[in-house]
Amino acid sequence: MSLLPTTNTYARNSPPSFDGSRRQRRSSRSIPLIIRRIFRFPQMDFEFALWQMGYLMIAPRRVYRNIYYHKQTKNQWARDDPAFLVLLASLLCVSAVAWGLVYGLGMIGILRAMLFMVFVDFLLVGSLVATFSWFVTNRFLTHNHMAHAVDQNVEWAYAFDVHCNSFFPVFLILYVLQFFFMPLLQRSNWISLFVGNTMYFTSIIWYIYGTFLGFNALPFLVHTELFLYPIVICVILYIASLFGLNISQHVLSIYFG
Repeated sequence: MSLLPTTNTYARNSPPSFDGSRRQRRSSRSIPLIIRRIFRFPQMDFEFALWQMGYLMIAPRRVYRNIYYHKQTKNQWARDDPAFLVLLASLLCVSAVAWGLVYGLGMIGILRAMLFMVFVDFLLVGSLVATFSWFVTNRFLTHNHMAHAVDQNVEWAYAFDVHCNSFFPVFLILYVLQFFFMPLLQRSNWISLFVGNTMYFTSIIWYIYGTFLGFNALPFLVHTELFLYPIVICVILYIASLFGLNISQHVLSIYFG
């Protein structure tokens, strides 16, 4: 029996496989959970997503009260269920089909409208807004009440969640309600201008207010009322537009002209 230390062949060969599995788990963790679940439809809670959509219109603060329970159970502020995202993207696709049929865009035109509404209006613009708000909140609005408290930061995914919540009223006003008012909005009179511009003004104000509610719900952020300041600029631009700029006609001509 040898007194010298011997090398275990299994121990020598096992670390690479262990490290490989560990790297695989680490790479899977680097992908947000909501993205990994994007095509797992049976696991999505569409009923809860519909509940959120309903309360975003009648009592949006109640939606953000649930994030405290989510933080305690999932240890993150952002959603981990893509049901809301999938449902809203699906509604945008249905809206694109309706607009395309009315304007006679054809199959290719409808497909382009669907891609533009989902990937540009919703995802691209939303990602830019989420990135901006994520940077501003983490750079200027974070505050820890206790000296030895753990630093908390706004997750980018949560900033995008706030965009999704704020975008839903915009969808209902500009993609649904405007569709039914289209015969009136296509007329060349001041009533058409007033109704169309009021729709765009209301949707923007609702988006700004929803963004404020989303970040105001986080206990470690201060001075979130800064998100409400753009309302002043919107009011000025809205009043100025009533003197002759029909926003609805201009936007629809860009989309479907």
